[in-house]
Amino acid sequence: MAMYCGIDLHSNNGYVVIMDELLNQVAERRLGNDLRNYLRFLEPHREELVSIGVESTYNWYWLVDGLKESDYNVRLMNPSKASNLKELKHTGDRHDAGWIATMQVLGIMPEGYIMPPEERCLRDLLRRRSFMVKERGRILKSMQNVFARSAGKQVSSDQLLKWDTDMIKAALKDPLVAESVLVLVPVVRTLTAQIHALERLALQHGRLREEFSVLQTAKGIGNVLAMAIMCETGDIGRFPSAGDYVSYCRCCSTGRVTNNKLKGKGNKKNGNKYLSWAYSEAGHFARIHDQIIGRYYKRVLKHRHPMVAKAKVAAKISRGCFYVLRDQVPFDSQRAFR
Repeated sequence: MAMYCGIDLHSNNGYVVIMDELLNQVAERRLGNDLRNYLRFLEPHREELVSIGVESTYNWYWLVDGLKESDYNVRLMNPSKASNLKELKHTGDRHDAGWIATMQVLGIMPEGYIMPPEERCLRDLLRRRSFMVKERGRILKSMQNVFARSAGKQVSSDQLLKWDTDMIKAALKDPLVAESVLVLVPVVRTLTAQIHALERLALQHGRLREEFSVLQTAKGIGNVLAMAIMCETGDIGRFPSAGDYVSYCRCCSTGRVTNNKLKGKGNKKNGNKYLSWAYSEAGHFARIHDQIIGRYYKRVLKHRHPMVAKAKVAAKISRGCFYVLRDQVPFDSQRAFR
């Protein structure tokens, strides 16, 4: 009889439930996080096991890779979508593992994409770079706020990166206020150096797949950003439509509207936050280097908040990039922003 396995994975252990196609529990056990424990437990049922569902937690790499190397059919469960299907009053590790197995029996388990290990290492490196870029931007914004609050001056990020100690002290009369900015200067410079080092490492060891090289026809997407989009997107064929891809990139609205009234919002965390950031970055540079996109942004800015205008630009770029990747055609900003 066909059997299905569900694993509720934690930081130091995992609860395993094996269930047959009639929803009868065949075996269950809590196992320590050692691949040998899982292989020993699953081995008696190897021939009957159709698939193994593993919850997509922060530490699933070692388990999924190890099970796949042992020729098991492993599927990664998306917990943010699966929670909408479960309406149990009481849950625990045993119930969660059983629910993962049950969803496989019923054919309703929402799956996450298992990135090939060779690209996953590059993806994690580029994710660390995006973390540093966002952290540097947060610090620069904090420094800009000091100038606006204490001196009434609008100082750009480029100016802050070029100014030396004397220039900052001259702009901020109070020495203590100046020190609150100066103490952050070496932090920003260190982050900038590390970002550049990671970019060099990514370009040295990573290779942009041929089907993703066409992304660079979009102004605002360079080598590093195209590589980040490649690693986060995976196979573009897994998205049935442009709307699915835009939603996965977190570039679409989550509002629930009825009779032209907003009745709430959906789960805005569904999707890939790194792709959301990547297309936001692409939109920022595209507004500068592409006149068509720049005009569109200014047109929207007349009626909407700047954050809304930026989100609309990112959404249109992500939608355009879907067709670029699917059809392998150059990015056409005039068509994407008409």
